[in-house]
Amino acid sequence: MAETTPYSQYSPAQKVRALVKGIQGHRRWNEALAKAPDQETMLDLLQQASDKIGLGLSRQELAETPPLRDWLWFKKNSPLFTIGNQEFGPY
Repeated sequence: MAETTPYSQYSPAQKVRALVKGIQGHRRWNEALAKAPDQETMLDLLQQASDKIGLGLSRQELAETPPLRDWLWFKKNSPLFTIGNQEFGPY
């Protein structure tokens, strides 16, 4: 019989929530994600975190499931609205 992981019955959204909770406030992961030069590097880091926790998330699940989908989008694109430096997006 195949071995099951504690998260095998979770949906991708539940696994992503567990991943976010697992890395939330963790200085090393937060710094690495913030310094990632592009989406692919960010996906690599998220995949490593998922594997370390035992979630078994695929790159596609990571890329398509909020809030990670949104983090990746912001890494690729400029925010439409930034209050701190008065940027209000590309028009």
